[in-house]
Amino acid sequence: PSGVDVSMGGVTKDIQESFKQLGLAMLAAIAIVYFVLVVTFGGALAPFAILFSLPFTIIGALVALLISGETLSVSAMIGALMLIGIVVTNAIVLIDRVIHKENEGLSTREALLEAGATRLRPILMTAIATIGALIPLALGFEGSGLISKGLGVTVIGGLTSSTLLTLLIVPIVYEVLSKFKKKKTKR
Repeated sequence: PSGVDVSMGGVTKDIQESFKQLGLAMLAAIAIVYFVLVVTFGGALAPFAILFSLPFTIIGALVALLISGETLSVSAMIGALMLIGIVVTNAIVLIDRVIHKENEGLSTREALLEAGATRLRPILMTAIATIGALIPLALGFEGSGLISKGLGVTVIGGLTSSTLLTLLIVPIVYEVLSKFKKKKTKR
């Protein structure tokens, strides 16, 4: 009716504020990770390629939440925040090896193939170990499901998709960016 205002308050307002703060924390985490990678690698090419693993994390996390019937909760958002740090490590391990091999004289393509072959096992082992450790959390054993199930499902889904796609997409992005940089440098 006219003259009646509806405003959200209480728990709804708290959840909206938490989502806003977690969203800002994620943006800050991505910026910090990128800055640290730029400083570590001494340029923007490798860090940019490494950050390409993050979109696949979001896709996997959302699909896992959908399949499991979980909602996008604060604990799921915390899981997504955790994934920012977890996921880039796979890409760092791969791209760091590529850079070392390029410095030894291999072409970018040869370095990518060598790095993919030698880093596949450690990347898969760490991802599988992390996923295995989170399965009890995602299944909600011992009454822990209320708070932590969304976090476990989010991390498992995001890590699964990003690990598989990091091994394919990040090398492609790195090679394309490397070719672009070499063409630009020749001018």
